[in-house]
Amino acid sequence: MTAAPENLADRPALEDAENGLDLQGQPYDLLSELLRSVRLSGERIVAYAPLGTVSISFTDIGTVHLIDEGELVLQVAGDPHVQHVSRGDVILLPRGDSHRISDRAHATVRARWLCGTFTIGDPQASHLLASLPAVIILRGGGGPALEGLEVARRMLLFEMQAPSQGSAVMVARILDLVFIQILRTWAAGTDAEPNWLAGALDPQIGPALSAIHRGPDHDWTVEELARACSLSRSAFAARFSARVGKPPATYLAHVRLDAATDLLRDTAFPVTLIAEKVGYTSEAAFSRAFKHRYGTPPARWRRDVRAKHS
Repeated sequence: MTAAPENLADRPALEDAENGLDLQGQPYDLLSELLRSVRLSGERIVAYAPLGTVSISFTDIGTVHLIDEGELVLQVAGDPHVQHVSRGDVILLPRGDSHRISDRAHATVRARWLCGTFTIGDPQASHLLASLPAVIILRGGGGPALEGLEVARRMLLFEMQAPSQGSAVMVARILDLVFIQILRTWAAGTDAEPNWLAGALDPQIGPALSAIHRGPDHDWTVEELARACSLSRSAFAARFSARVGKPPATYLAHVRLDAATDLLRDTAFPVTLIAEKVGYTSEAAFSRAFKHRYGTPPARWRRDVRAKHS
């Protein structure tokens, strides 16, 4: 357990982290920081309006489908169940799971939909993506969130039908907005699965996640994190596990190791210093945890990543 800083000038930064504030004392935008760590980027948009039957497959790429007309059938690889979607529905496959989308047999209305794709710049942010469901479906029916998505759909159509200078960037940015809005709407719903996103948007748990991400090198205790959320230790631990899907200590370990991959990839810091920067008291403990998570020691992981990109 880390002792309180002897230099009192160090204390405000820690208190800000506990209170969910950034270094300027402003509310910490955890969702934005997490999405930046994934390095998500909108890629392209395609309009589908087949004259006959159609069945289209997608593999290893984040995808969103905005259904304009008709009925479609969605089949995700490895899932025996199919999902039926229709006009106004929005489908997001955030992890890039392979899937197939087909028009419904004997449908009376011709299917028409928009399909946008995303690239994931940092696949090492594995626990962030893996904790999301393979598919998120928002059913049509109004509401502020879907109204916002409808505005985005119209903007995408405009850029497709009347492309001009900058259209590619416009499409990419709009797709980014669509991805974020779908995630926020889903996580705020009552049927969201436990994951980091639900925790980030939970007003009682969000401050703890912000504290962890702002200071992963700090030796956080459950008591400190509970205090940041104005909860008792037991109430905090139970709510954290229920919303995030794992205990605080496990989540902290994942955040530390994700931060370590960034430092290994992007800096020349020695492994010993990286271990210290992400909160480990010894290089040996860090190396064991890293190998358990990624299957290889940190120094070898760094060499492999650099060789792959050289």
